[in-house]
Amino acid sequence: MAARFTYSRWDGTQKGFELDAESVFDSITDDLLYHGDVNSALRRMMQDGFKDRNGEQLQGLREILEKLRRERQERLDNSDLGGVYSEIAEALDDIIDEERHAIENAQRDAQASGDERRADNARQAAEDRNFQLDMMPDDLAGKVRELQQYDFESAEARQRFEDLMDKLRQQLMQQTVDQMSGAMQNMTPEDIARMKDMLAGLNEMMAKHAAGEDPGFEQFMENFGDFFPENPQTFEELMEIIGKRMAAMQAMMNSMTPEQRAQMQQLSDQLMEDMDLRWQMDQLGENLRSMFPQMGWNQSYDFEGQDPMGFGQAMEAMKDLGDLDQMERMLRSATNPAQLAEVDMDRVRDLMGDDAARSLERLAELAKMLEDAGLIQNKEGRLELTPKGMRKIGSNALRELFSKLAKDKTGQHQMDKHGQGHERTYETKQYEYGDPFNLDLQRTIRNALRRGGGGTPVHLSPDDFEIERTEHITKSATVLLLDLSMSMPMRDNFLPAKKVAMALHSLITSQFPRDYMGIVGFGEVARVLTAEQLPEVSWDFAYGTNMQHAFMLSRQLLSRQTGTKQIIMITDGEPTAHITASGQPYFNYPPTQETVEATLREVVRCTKDNIRINTFMLDADRSLKSFIEKLTSINRGRAFFTTPETLGDYVLVDFIENKKRMARGGRRAG
Repeated sequence: MAARFTYSRWDGTQKGFELDAESVFDSITDDLLYHGDVNSALRRMMQDGFKDRNGEQLQGLREILEKLRRERQERLDNSDLGGVYSEIAEALDDIIDEERHAIENAQRDAQASGDERRADNARQAAEDRNFQLDMMPDDLAGKVRELQQYDFESAEARQRFEDLMDKLRQQLMQQTVDQMSGAMQNMTPEDIARMKDMLAGLNEMMAKHAAGEDPGFEQFMENFGDFFPENPQTFEELMEIIGKRMAAMQAMMNSMTPEQRAQMQQLSDQLMEDMDLRWQMDQLGENLRSMFPQMGWNQSYDFEGQDPMGFGQAMEAMKDLGDLDQMERMLRSATNPAQLAEVDMDRVRDLMGDDAARSLERLAELAKMLEDAGLIQNKEGRLELTPKGMRKIGSNALRELFSKLAKDKTGQHQMDKHGQGHERTYETKQYEYGDPFNLDLQRTIRNALRRGGGGTPVHLSPDDFEIERTEHITKSATVLLLDLSMSMPMRDNFLPAKKVAMALHSLITSQFPRDYMGIVGFGEVARVLTAEQLPEVSWDFAYGTNMQHAFMLSRQLLSRQTGTKQIIMITDGEPTAHITASGQPYFNYPPTQETVEATLREVVRCTKDNIRINTFMLDADRSLKSFIEKLTSINRGRAFFTTPETLGDYVLVDFIENKKRMARGGRRAG
């Protein structure tokens, strides 16, 4: 059946083209050309965002993270929990003061003993412990964390700290059970007994899971699923839900004033009378901390607003803040688009709006989209360009440069698809014996009608035949010399030069497939580059512009080719390095006479081999101009003084015009 289409009037709400691989790849072409790394290009796109085919700006991670921070700060600025653990902070300070007194007493006793070795050990231990105490973080969570790892001198201070930690754990477990059980004020003894069974079931499942056994998740949910309205589908999902609840409760306890904690104490006391329940809660807490150490158990928040929050609101705020923190960690640690798919997009939409969620969804699709289009591939966990991707970079560069040229300067160089070794001129001539029979039917019939008059049938004779005039395609061999010295990126010349290299390679391989193109990069030394290496090549982190070595390698490449031979050199500096007789690179700036003479000797050799050198100079100073004038005088090539903005125009126009001159010189006579 024929396809059916429905058209409607544009009302401003319809979307045009969706995001596609071609537009994404176009957006990172310059980055790929500059850095040559798919992974870093996608990371920068993730960070900065980009415009889709509708012209709509998709938010990058920087913008999304900034919005995330604003959302978090807004919650902190508008609400009040009354401070952060002021009583516990004071208790910790008292514990530290008691420890300092114990350290001082231990050092005094050691000195009074008369045992010099004991006194030295005590002094060293005192210095170490006092240093650790001096370096304690100011925030409560950090101070608790450091004290948990601290080796106390005072047994009493150690016991006081452990007692304080037990108190905090008890409060955390109490609030966790409160959160899981719903409205506990109305719970019956049977409900509390069932809760104990539920907690015992959780601990039993965690023990089986740790031992590599089937935890029995389905049976647990059948018995206690009503405790978990989120309806988890796996054991891991259930544990994550409980872990988030406990972490939120911990964060709330970390952020509450003693008065606010006291409001919850009455509700907790009736549970704490049941020692078996307390043991189950302690066990659950230890298991979850071991299972989810990344949950941020020491997190606290400084609420600075005026609006007091009740327990339900506080729990919701803690849940939101905890989710925002988790999102921030995931977004900050994401190194490739696929990792963004792990973010809960529904939660992003709830907390930060549709635009942020939509942008993250699009960013997460980038790598897969390019892989599905065959532009990149995953090799051992690293993204790389495919041959198709390399060709696409070249065609993008070529299209961009051609789009800047005036239409009357140059056009596409169309090839005759029929026959070998000839190029169409779009002119005609009378057929002669031996010519390729590329018949121009329109002109042939017109000739017959002119000779025989109108009417049908039309009688053809050999004298009526008119054919398309063709010319020999003159094969040429080109080596492009690409300056990879450090001055190129320092002067912002590297990207335009590499873009021209990719465009020229694309032009030759697509429009002049019989031609040869070699590539040589040169910095401190020169090296031959393959077409596959070109997209990923970068500048050399070594000083030197070794034209002599580059000319030598180019001459070796061209010695194996036939036809007209040329070197196209793109550079922004005079020769400052050469290869010595011992085979080692020698660098000096300003260039020595030895380097200049070695380079010009190689120019002479190229000239004797009928290799023309055309130089395109970027930011040419007086020294570079002087050297290029000597080179051109010896070689009889051409020199162009260009800018990064006009480099592509010069190189492509000159190449195509040169091809046309070569073709006109080889045109058939008949």
